[in-house]
Amino acid sequence: MAQVKVCLFSVIKKIAQYIGEIMGDSAEKAQENLLANGVDLVSYMSRFEWDMAKYPVKQPLNNLTDSLSKQMSQIDTDLKSRALTYNNIKSNLQSLERKTVGSLLTRTLADIVNKEDFVLNSEYLITLLVVVPKTSYTAWQKTYESLSDMVVPRSTKMIAEDAEGGLFTVTLFRKVIDEFKAKAREIKFIVREFYFNERELQSEKDEMIKLEADKKQQYGPLLRWLKVNFSEAFIAWIHIKALRVFVESVLRYGLPVNFQAVILHPYKKSMKRLRDVLNALFRHLDEAAAANMKDVGMDIPGLQLNNQDYYPYVFFKIDLNSLDFQS
Repeated sequence: MAQVKVCLFSVIKKIAQYIGEIMGDSAEKAQENLLANGVDLVSYMSRFEWDMAKYPVKQPLNNLTDSLSKQMSQIDTDLKSRALTYNNIKSNLQSLERKTVGSLLTRTLADIVNKEDFVLNSEYLITLLVVVPKTSYTAWQKTYESLSDMVVPRSTKMIAEDAEGGLFTVTLFRKVIDEFKAKAREIKFIVREFYFNERELQSEKDEMIKLEADKKQQYGPLLRWLKVNFSEAFIAWIHIKALRVFVESVLRYGLPVNFQAVILHPYKKSMKRLRDVLNALFRHLDEAAAANMKDVGMDIPGLQLNNQDYYPYVFFKIDLNSLDFQS
């Protein structure tokens, strides 16, 4: 049963974290989507009732735990598959988006250049793109025609600019490309290795449009699936908690069943005081445990609890803090 508990909470935490990841909003906004049966987690626990329809109590304990384990395994498998599909789309889109930002020396030019900026389909002439530092605009205008003998006069035009410089066109004869590049580099003008291909540029734009559409199409159904299955996993986890309380209580106090399970949600500063009160109230149930609660070496056979968790009463902690997107 402990293994089911660990598996359950692992799935719950992964779903919660992935909701925060895909929403990309503040932790508070993402936290609003962590619901169980349509209510917040604390409210669900405070009104908890065993779901007889989903988890019939007349079936053997092993059947219950096996059913819960299989349910969570399926959710975990589905989560991995859905996350892989969505993350691949998101990663490919981000890769393309990164190419649209940054320096004019490296970023894609698909959204910058136009067919009209280039001399195309010429046997002799070609249009190059040159990145010029802002401080060198005047020098560029004065010198670009003399960087080679075969540069077309007054053929330069700035078609884009960023914080560092501008992107200029220049038209020249194909036979002097290498000479022009070398002379330009000497005075800090960098020729981009770019040749206009309308089909390739359109393909790049189409790919981004497709990925944006795919991401949008996947997002809504994925978020709904995550919310539904977070609720299912959390409900199953709390049922396991209730089952463990029952089993441990029977092991500790025997039959017939004569105990009451409650949920306490104290303020953090009241934890020690509450623990002292509970220990005083229920000390008579297990005097040996009460006397040895601080014995680091204590081992209770069959209960698989460490000494910090063992008290005269049955106690299990429900730690919702680990679902916090900030942690």
